[in-house]
Amino acid sequence: MITPSEIIHKAERLYPSFLSSVIRGDKFFPIDNLPIGSRPKDYLTLREAITQLISKSKQHLGYGYILELETRNLHKLGQQSLPQRISIETEQDYLKLLKREKEFLQFKADIELIRSEVPELNCWLYKNPLKVIEYSDRWSDLLKVCQYFQCNPKPHLYIRELPIQIHTKFIEQNKGILRNLLEAILPAELFVSVQGEKQYAFEKRFSLRYGEPLIRLRILDQALKAKYDFPFSDISTPISEFKQLNLKAHRFFITENLMSFLNLPALENSFALFGSGYAIQMLKSVNWLAYCPILYWGDLDTDGFKILSQLRSYFPQTISIMMDTKTLETFKEFAVTVAESTAENLLYLTPEEQALYSYLFIHNKRLEQERISQDYAYQYVHSLCIRIPC
Repeated sequence: MITPSEIIHKAERLYPSFLSSVIRGDKFFPIDNLPIGSRPKDYLTLREAITQLISKSKQHLGYGYILELETRNLHKLGQQSLPQRISIETEQDYLKLLKREKEFLQFKADIELIRSEVPELNCWLYKNPLKVIEYSDRWSDLLKVCQYFQCNPKPHLYIRELPIQIHTKFIEQNKGILRNLLEAILPAELFVSVQGEKQYAFEKRFSLRYGEPLIRLRILDQALKAKYDFPFSDISTPISEFKQLNLKAHRFFITENLMSFLNLPALENSFALFGSGYAIQMLKSVNWLAYCPILYWGDLDTDGFKILSQLRSYFPQTISIMMDTKTLETFKEFAVTVAESTAENLLYLTPEEQALYSYLFIHNKRLEQERISQDYAYQYVHSLCIRIPC
């Protein structure tokens, strides 16, 4: 037989539906489909169960569920008063039973505020009544943000630059609910797709500025420095600005190691990019690099070849430098043994590169770029530039 606590539990499960009915203006009461359950077979257990139900009923407490009894003649227990119907007749009884009277008053006030300030959220309200309650302490500020984006759908500002009268960390602390709200009220064509992205997903989605990754660029030819009016020879710039440079047809050296990047010699018609390991994936969106000769210099290890394959998947013209058997043999005394790595099927290596990758994988070897002498690197690079001019 159902207990008073089970009645409350079942009533709680109806709470979202109740809130939705309030938003829609639908009738919700009475709730009269509460199951009674099977009665206990022994007398003492039956009497205790019925006594509990009566003691917590509206007839006894003045609020809550109504318990209707009927007198029946049982075969073994004789004449007994048994539950026939359990119902909750009014909104007041329901809220007091759940101890949600204060919460509900705030809910109604928030619904009125939301509809008044941002009526476009009305459809959202039907589907999200519990979120109205969850964020009951901040609706005034949430709506300020919604109103701002309605008037300025593509701000192109940092979050803390937005001229909204809220505390400076409010948007950062409420990105989840704000994304939900903004997607409900703004035209879909304004959104930027950020599927699978985590960092700065909110900022990208709603055309806000964010702390972009920096691309580090060295100008290896002073003539290019003058041609493009670069103020410095070593520059770090956000990826979005780097994409706008459009340095087509110039040669680019990409190095995995910082010192190798800094020690590249002066070379005609050439730039250097600091790839910083797997961060080279940022370059994928730089369309004009597809028209540039690209030379990649990574460590002679499995990771170096994985990065090379990744880079070549973006830019098939990429040539590897000092990532060959001759270089490994020349500096084999500096090669070290490393922990085992995971084998991968690298689709963008040449047969020679694939063979060396397999060797390094099998023998767990690594030759870092720093171990290659400057003389060797200079001669290699200059010879390559003569053989492969821009």
